[in-house]
Amino acid sequence: MRRSVYIKTFGCQMNAVESARMLSLLSEADYQAASSLDEADLVLLNTCSIRDKADQKIYSELGTLRRWKQRRSGRLVGVGGCLAQQAGESLRERAPHVDIVFGTHNIARLPEMVRNASTRRPSVSVAMDGDTRHWDVPPYVPDGAVSAMVTIMQGCDNFCAYCIVPRVRGREVSRRAAQVLAEVRALAERGVREVILLGQNVNSYGRKEGEIPFHELLRRIAGAPGVSRVRFITSHPRDLDDRTIAAFSEVEALCPHVHLPLQSGSDRVLASMGRGYTRKEYLAKVEALRKARPGMTFSSDFIVGFPGETEAEFRETLLAMEEVRFDSSFSFRFSPRPGTRAAEMDGMLDPEISGERLFRLQSLQDRHTRERLGGVVGREVDVLLEGESTKGGGRLCGRTPCYKMVNFIAAGGSGPFRKVRVTSAGAHSLAGEERG
Repeated sequence: MRRSVYIKTFGCQMNAVESARMLSLLSEADYQAASSLDEADLVLLNTCSIRDKADQKIYSELGTLRRWKQRRSGRLVGVGGCLAQQAGESLRERAPHVDIVFGTHNIARLPEMVRNASTRRPSVSVAMDGDTRHWDVPPYVPDGAVSAMVTIMQGCDNFCAYCIVPRVRGREVSRRAAQVLAEVRALAERGVREVILLGQNVNSYGRKEGEIPFHELLRRIAGAPGVSRVRFITSHPRDLDDRTIAAFSEVEALCPHVHLPLQSGSDRVLASMGRGYTRKEYLAKVEALRKARPGMTFSSDFIVGFPGETEAEFRETLLAMEEVRFDSSFSFRFSPRPGTRAAEMDGMLDPEISGERLFRLQSLQDRHTRERLGGVVGREVDVLLEGESTKGGGRLCGRTPCYKMVNFIAAGGSGPFRKVRVTSAGAHSLAGEERG
C-alpha cells in the first residue's frame, strides 16, 4: 500500500513550486498526497526564514507535530526550505522528533532521506553546493490548472543589509533556457495558459551562465503555443534594464503588472540597506514602465523601522507611495536576521514606534488599493478563470491581466477566459457579471 505525505508550505511562491517538486519526487518513491494531516504517514514543512515571526510560527508547528507523531507508530516529520538551511543540526537539537532536515540545495536527496528515516536513521543535509537536480523533476500540477509557476533561477548576489536570502538560497544560479522552455511547453500542452516566472532577482537571469538575457527569455516564453499570459517575480529595481522595460510595449502576452520592491522612500535608508538605487532612479523606472505600457499596475515591498530610520525619512516613504499609488504592497516591521549586516547596526527602533509607522503605511496602502480597484468599476475586463469563488453564491473567480481578483456571476461561458463587466469594488477584490 502506498504511503501518504502531507506538505505544508510557508513563505514565498518559490517554496510553493519546490513543494510541488517534492511531491513529484516522492511519488516516484511510492508516496501519494494526503488530503489531511491525520491520514498522513509523512509530514514535510517547507519553511521560510525571512523574518523572526516566520521562524517562531514554524517551531510552534513542530510542537504540534510532536504530538501528531506520537499518536501512530511509523510517522515521520521532515523540515526543508530556508529555516532548515539556516538551522541545520540545531533544528533537530531543538526538536528531536524531526527525522529529516534538508536545505534549499538538497531537495533532490529527499527520497533517499525518507528511506533512511523509515529505518530509524535520521538525516540532516544542508550542504549549499549548487545542487539543482530537482529542476529536472517537473513539479506536480493539478489537472485542469490554467496558471502555473516556473522557476527560472534561484539565489541572489545583491546581499542587501537586511536580507538572509543569499545565506539560505546561495548565490545566483540560472536554469538553462532550453530547460525552462521545455517546462513551459509541457505545461501549455496540459492546458496552462498563464506562466509566472520565479526567481529572487529575475532581472539578472542568465548573466553568469551566458544564457539568453531575461527580456529574450520573456519573448520566447510568450511565443510558446498556448501561452496567453506571462508574469514574473521578483524584480530588483537596480537590475531592471531598458530592454526588459521595452518588452512590455512589444510582447502582448506580457501582463501589465510589475512587482517592484521599493523598501524605503529615503535615499539614506536605501543606501544603508544596500539597495543600489535612489528614490529618483526608482521613480524613473516606474515612469518608463508606464510609458511602455499605459495602464501598468504596480505592487511593492516595504520595510518599516529599519535601524536609524527617522520620522522624516519614514514620511519620504509615504510620499513615494503617494506618487506611485501602488495597487498593493507587502509591508513589515524590520526583523533583524542573524548574520546580516543590519542585525549589527546601531539605531534599532522601539517596537511601538515601528508598529505605529507600519499602521500608517498600511492604512495609506489600503486607501490606494481601494482607489485603484474603484477605478475599474464599470469596465469590461478579461478574466482568467481560477475556479469557484470563496464568496459563495455560485460565483466564479479569476484574475485580470493586472492581477486583480474578480468574483463574478457566471453566464454560461466556456473556456478559461471570460469577459466580465465589473459592477463593484471591495477592499481587496472586484465583483462583476460575465458578459452573456
